[in-house]
Amino acid sequence: MFDLTQLFNSPALAQDAGASAAPAAASAGLMGYLPFILIFAVFYFLVIRPQQKKLDEQNKMIKALQRGDRIVTSGGIHGKITKLEGDTQLVVEIADNVQIKIERNSVQGLEAKTEPVAASIEDGKR
Repeated sequence: MFDLTQLFNSPALAQDAGASAAPAAASAGLMGYLPFILIFAVFYFLVIRPQQKKLDEQNKMIKALQRGDRIVTSGGIHGKITKLEGDTQLVVEIADNVQIKIERNSVQGLEAKTEPVAASIEDGKR
């Protein structure tokens, strides 16, 4: 039904009541973002951070490759590094007298880490 008290409330009284509630509304707005912030934090620590660590370890392993190491490529080819060509390419022996040239970034992992092999006289002539 119709209430007569609403006729006598001025807009100034309504604004005054709203001004005292403004700080509470601002803190309620921030609390609305809290679940999103918590979800992002959990996502960061469970997904993003471990992936970055794994990628960092992979890059360290690729930089530390040396002649004589037995490797596995991302295509599943197993072989032994016979020559390092610059910073980006490797020559890998996959069978007797069968060598292929691959990019360093295509190395998936190490099968066996060996002691560095001294460059032979033949390699020095090339």
